[in-house]
Amino acid sequence: MRKHQSKIVNIIGFPMDLGADRRGVDMGPSALRIAGLKEKLEKLGYKVIDSGDLFIQIMERQKILNPKMKYINEIYRTSKALAGKVEKVLEKGQFPLCIGGDHSMAIGSIAGISSYCKKNKLKLGVIWIDAHADMNTEKTTPSGNIHGMPLAVAMGVGNEKLVQLNGFSPKVDPENVALIAIRSIDQFEKLTIKDLKPSVYTMADVDRLGIHRIISRVLKQFKEKVDHIHVSFDLDSVDPSVAPGVGTPIPGGLSYRETHLLMEAIADCGCISSLEVTEVNPILDNQNKSAQFASDVVASIMGQRIL
Repeated sequence: MRKHQSKIVNIIGFPMDLGADRRGVDMGPSALRIAGLKEKLEKLGYKVIDSGDLFIQIMERQKILNPKMKYINEIYRTSKALAGKVEKVLEKGQFPLCIGGDHSMAIGSIAGISSYCKKNKLKLGVIWIDAHADMNTEKTTPSGNIHGMPLAVAMGVGNEKLVQLNGFSPKVDPENVALIAIRSIDQFEKLTIKDLKPSVYTMADVDRLGIHRIISRVLKQFKEKVDHIHVSFDLDSVDPSVAPGVGTPIPGGLSYRETHLLMEAIADCGCISSLEVTEVNPILDNQNKSAQFASDVVASIMGQRIL
């Protein structure tokens, strides 16, 4: 596992809300910027480039052609654009920080990271911090919302168009995927999890083992097999009492300190090479509290300490 983290962070905004039913998450990138994300990173000694937001066509201008894969054409188009952008950032030796937007963003971000890894003979590992497994497919989805599918897509399962983005699949081997803070899994999604067998740590595991032991176990597992670690952080992994501004709040999530401890442990390893923050929804928030918290969490994973 490489211990190299670029001192140049490139922020890419992905104001995507087509993957979800509830509106407002497209304003997540703006909310994170308002919460001082750039300034917090600069304070830690990073040079920060803000590449702005990718253009995404609004919902009202589109038709749902497949109720099981809502807005797939625009999600595919923008995912391809994001993948290209992320890959270029990595080629320049910079650290891509993707801010969203709903979690369908991970289809493009992971595709771009995986393409970069493939060309440079690096092994990709993904730490997926989320209340949901996001491993539904066209066949199992109860809603048709693509933000419930990106991890399955990254592991090569699901809609062929999305799975084959950038011309190869899977983007990451299931054995190099770890899910943390999971507490809401759809009935048929469980079968996909059992079939692919990524490492899954539910909130029951967090209660029983403690967050530090879990992340230590994951990083030890990755140390032997992975060169590039990507962290995909969904704000709904955190308890709604701490971060209410998310589209799908599920009680019983990570506490304030558990979240920071998790991120600090990843930072201590010095092995994270890319990051995304998803599902910040200012419409459902209270005075930008959730975006403030999310930007502080990013600072923690990038090296901010109490002492």
